[in-house]
Amino acid sequence: MDGLTQTSRDIQNPKRIHKAWKNKIHVFIQNPSPWAKINGQIVSETRSVPVETSLEVLLYQKVGQSAFRDFLKSEFCEENLDFWLACQEFKTLDKLDERKRRASRIYKEFIDADSPSQVNLDFYTKDAIRRNLQQPAATCFVAAQKKIYSLMENGSFPRFVQSEHCKDLFKCTSKRRGNREPLRMESS
Repeated sequence: MDGLTQTSRDIQNPKRIHKAWKNKIHVFIQNPSPWAKINGQIVSETRSVPVETSLEVLLYQKVGQSAFRDFLKSEFCEENLDFWLACQEFKTLDKLDERKRRASRIYKEFIDADSPSQVNLDFYTKDAIRRNLQQPAATCFVAAQKKIYSLMENGSFPRFVQSEHCKDLFKCTSKRRGNREPLRMESS
């Protein structure tokens, strides 16, 4: 029995689930195929993503993000992934004017008390961001992004691993590859 199947059955032990998921990711990385097309999306295997955590690997894959987003929608917390992705994009902005506009948008959408997709952050983190909105550095949202990542890693991700969304992701990759070697999960 492979680690993922065992993980699905062993709901009572989160550490075992996390370990089984990491093992499955390790198998993916050790058995590459040059290109894979999953649900119409091409996954390139020319650059490796460091496997520090299995959530990190999942987030750097378009197909993984899509499956995880569908799962988060079912739990009514997709704003966490949206916020994390917005922060990733924000870090790449070079011009101060663009960072000001984008920081304001991120604050209004995810952090402000009246925001439509408010993420779960403490007062001090929100206040620090609010104070930095006039001159936002590329690191303006780093602390908040880490907190949301931790929430996903310790809360949503273990449930995702046990979910039908995750099973469907692996079924899809197996069918697309004709049950050959596992898909290598790397960034494009």
